Amino acid sequence: MRGSAILLIFWLLLPMACSGPDAGAQAREAAALPTKPVRMQNIIFFGNSLTAGYGLRASEAFPSLIQARIDSLKLPYKTFNYGLSGETTAGGRQRVASVLARQPVDVFVLELGANDGLRGIPVRETTQNLQAIIDQVRLKHPKARIVLVGLEFPFDLTALGGHQYGRYAAEFKALFRILAEKNHLAFVPFLLQGVLGQRHLNLPDGVHPNAAGYRFVADNVWTVLEKELGAGS
Repeated sequence: MRGSAILLIFWLLLPMACSGPDAGAQAREAAALPTKPVRMQNIIFFGNSLTAGYGLRASEAFPSLIQARIDSLKLPYKTFNYGLSGETTAGGRQRVASVLARQPVDVFVLELGANDGLRGIPVRETTQNLQAIIDQVRLKHPKARIVLVGLEFPFDLTALGGHQYGRYAAEFKALFRILAEKNHLAFVPFLLQGVLGQRHLNLPDGVHPNAAGYRFVADNVWTVLEKELGAGS
C-alpha cells in the first residue's frame, strides 16, 4: 500500500517536472524571434513661407524643430517640409497633387491662407481652395490624419477705413475654425500665437519669425500635433 502511494505521487509530479523546462525553453525561443520593424510614418507640412522658414536655415523652420522633438521621443515619424514662399491657397490647390504623389502620407499639416489675406482675396475663395486641398488629401490618402493651421491678422483693420476691413479680418480668422469643424480636423487656432507683434521674435520685416520665434511656433503646432501622433500625456 505504501509503495502504491509513492508511485501515485510520482506520476502526479511527473507532468509538473516536465512542464517547467519546456515552458522556459518556449519563452527563450519566443524572445529570440525577430520583432517586426515599426514602419516609419510621414508627416507632410504643406504651406507657404511660414512653413518654409523664410530667411532662415532649414533646420530653424518649425517642421525641423518638430522633427527634433519627435526624435527625442523616439517616435516613428519623418517630417517633410513642403513650404513654398509666396504660396496662396489657389497655388497650393494646384501644387498639392504632385506632393501627395511623392510618398505615403500619414499626417498632413495644412498651413495656407496668409498670402490670401494680405492680398484681400475673398474669404469664400480661400475657403473653397482649402476645402479642395483637404478633399484631395482624403481622396489620395483616405487614412491620413489632417491638421489645419489657423491664421489671423495681427492688427485691427478698421483703422484702414470703415468697418469693411474689420469684417474681412473677422471672417478670415473664422474660416479656419469653420473648416476644421466641418471636416472634423485637428486644429491649431493661431500659428503665430505669442510671436506676431513681438519684434524680438521676428525678422526685420516684422512678418516672418526669426529662429527664436519659430521655437514658439513649433510649440503652438506641437500642442495639437502630439495628440495625433499619440505622444500626448
